[in-house]
Amino acid sequence: MPFSAQPPASGERYALSASLDNARHLSSLLRAVHFQDHATCLATASGLRVTVEDAKCIQANAFIQAEIFQEFSVQEESVMFRISLSVLLDCLTIFGTSSLPGTSTALRLCYRGYGYPLMLFLEEGGVVTVCKINTQEPEELLDFDFCSTKVVNKIILQSEGLREAFAELDMTSEVLQITMSPDKPYFRLSTFGNAGSAHLDYPRDSDLMEAFHCNQTQTNRYKISLLKPSTKALALSCKVSIRTDAQGFLSLQYMIRNEDGQICFVEYYCCPDENMTEAEL
Repeated sequence: MPFSAQPPASGERYALSASLDNARHLSSLLRAVHFQDHATCLATASGLRVTVEDAKCIQANAFIQAEIFQEFSVQEESVMFRISLSVLLDCLTIFGTSSLPGTSTALRLCYRGYGYPLMLFLEEGGVVTVCKINTQEPEELLDFDFCSTKVVNKIILQSEGLREAFAELDMTSEVLQITMSPDKPYFRLSTFGNAGSAHLDYPRDSDLMEAFHCNQTQTNRYKISLLKPSTKALALSCKVSIRTDAQGFLSLQYMIRNEDGQICFVEYYCCPDENMTEAEL
């Protein structure tokens, strides 16, 4: 029986238990949302969601579906706790971040419930390491209320298109301006940096554009300092869904395919820059 599939000791009941043959699948997703030290973890029957927030302006969610795990068990309707994301990542990569070809770190994680630590059992090459990470009371999370019925504009791009944009635009700009419209320029990214204004347009029939659903013209600005953490997820992703609601709140949903071809999602929500006036548009 492989290490990761071993059952817990008799008599022990865990609110959450899960196993992965390759811990790197989890650590790479968590690194994509690691822009603050602490995260809130929510486990339900559908999988694990790890949420990180900053300044009540930006929220990142990493979704790891139950199917990604070799075993995933939640004994309650939901299990929620706050944890140091920095410590969790250190533990997950305790054997190093680059395994030798043909080797991987097997992971089993167990959580007995409120007030208990999160326990990690990591095994590589016959060596087992046990980590216990203290958990904390979860804080109330922002609710961006981003349901599909409130989405005004939505496009799906191949990620390479957005990666090229971030490489070309002037990142000395304090804001990134996003224009989405049913008419020209369709999808435009603009910056206003030390070298002046720069614009990058994507026609709706671009090879990079996988879907284009724009109902009205919207122009909103977002602080680049808030968007920069999302470039970690962008670097891992193959597609990105860009959505806005009537208030200009932005959703960036990155589709990430791991080494085994399994699909996971990382989503960033960002509020618009309130300092922008209509005159500036």
